Amino acid sequence: MTDVIPQPRQVTPREGAFFELGPDTGIAAADGTGPTERWLRATLGAATGLPLAPGPGDAGTVRLSLDGDLDAEGYRLVVAPDGVDLAGGSPAGLFWGAQTLRQLLGPDAFRRAPLPGRRWRLPLTCVEDAPRFRWRGLMLDVARHFMPKEGVLRYLDLMAAHKLNVLHFHLTDDQGWRIEIERYPELTGTGSWRARTKYGHRASPLWEDKPHGGFYTQDDIREIVAYAAERHITVVPEIDVPGHSQAAIAAYPELGNTDVVDTASLTVWDTWGVCENVLAPTDGTLRFYEGVFEELLELFPSQFVHVGGDECPKGQWQRSPAAQARISELGLAGEDELQAWFIKHFDRWLTARGRRLIGWDEILEGGLAEGAAVSSWSGYAGGVAAARAGHDVVMCPEQQVYLDHRQAAGEDEPVPIGFVRTLEDVYRFEPVPPELTPEEAAHVLGTQANVWTEVMETQARVDYQVFPRLAAFAEVAWSALPAPDERDFDAFERRMAAHYRRLDALGVAYRPSGGPLPWQRRPGVLGRPIDGPPPNK
Repeated sequence: MTDVIPQPRQVTPREGAFFELGPDTGIAAADGTGPTERWLRATLGAATGLPLAPGPGDAGTVRLSLDGDLDAEGYRLVVAPDGVDLAGGSPAGLFWGAQTLRQLLGPDAFRRAPLPGRRWRLPLTCVEDAPRFRWRGLMLDVARHFMPKEGVLRYLDLMAAHKLNVLHFHLTDDQGWRIEIERYPELTGTGSWRARTKYGHRASPLWEDKPHGGFYTQDDIREIVAYAAERHITVVPEIDVPGHSQAAIAAYPELGNTDVVDTASLTVWDTWGVCENVLAPTDGTLRFYEGVFEELLELFPSQFVHVGGDECPKGQWQRSPAAQARISELGLAGEDELQAWFIKHFDRWLTARGRRLIGWDEILEGGLAEGAAVSSWSGYAGGVAAARAGHDVVMCPEQQVYLDHRQAAGEDEPVPIGFVRTLEDVYRFEPVPPELTPEEAAHVLGTQANVWTEVMETQARVDYQVFPRLAAFAEVAWSALPAPDERDFDAFERRMAAHYRRLDALGVAYRPSGGPLPWQRRPGVLGRPIDGPPPNK
């Protein structure tokens, strides 16, 4: 029982040996539990080969119910000699309890077909559990390297297995536009592919000299959102403004600062870094993106919509007579306030439609938009400032939970980027800055790990960077852990021994604890190592 990840809040072993699922085991589902019943039958039925028929079974029953006295995402799992009782505070809590039930059955419960000779035994126990945070997220960048729809669905399953409940879907950037917008077909017609791709860090001399691209149709998006909802995962879309926009400008040159740049000659960017080509602060640009967001809101029911707002160089606005005239017309102090004006416009626009804007912590520059929430990526400081000003925060500092950063300092580490962030480093990450008062800390909605894919050209590369660190992150986001320096990492590693076998069964190409396998290395591909320990703020 001790190998469950993330660690449950309370586990009480019961006297006796085990309960064994067999051909006559049934699933008795009370009102409101149908989705979890179907998931159990489809997932465990495939792995075990058992029918798990509806209703009481002759040889024990898995009984599903809802219990309003439990926390909304909490659950209670009781395994007795005659069957299993699983109750959730809501359908989501019930589903998270089903994830624990699956783990208790052993790693082979994560396979898609039964292996011969397996017996499906559950230890007699009582598990009472609920999450620490309500936002337990993974940011997946599909703009730098496109992940086909099947890969996204697979990652939703991997998130569910770790009780993560928010997919922050980074859909647009300088290097590609990944979502169909029907009124602006060139966003995908032109903006979804680039002629070649830098291989490694932007300082690398290597190129992959072939086109790269792809996008999701609106029906693909509907499928992804529905698949996520069945797993109690909210998909939060990100459309980047006003920076990180060269793909959009390449498709519609009038969106750029045409008075200082020949935007008609721009193509989708083929390298990495911070691009100088940003959106022009015109009424036409605002109307264009309102059209984008109108279609977006029809596809994504999430409360939050992410607008980026990060890394917007001001050079073109400084040189642009049109941008300077707009600054003067609006009575702004300069380019930082012009960026804030841009963000505030969409904050009001989204609020009027019952949604909430969230952006990276640069939206603090020039004044924080009223009602906006902040993804604090550049350290803790932005999140602290936002929380103290009464704004909600998702903590995702790059120094701690950027999973594109290298996992060890060794030369064999593939495409070494950024700080060394080991499995133990992630396990000791604390999302709530200690300097916040309890009232301020209540604005920390939760945390997320970010996966930027500049140097992740395949699913296997994404797997390597994400796992096993996502398992440690999931425990940080879910479990009520002690202070970072008091956490028992050795005990976590012991539980990971079983979890690696689950990941093997799921086909995850994770980084082994002993270092990369020969085929996981990328010799000669330049990265961007940063020497020294990462700053805490």
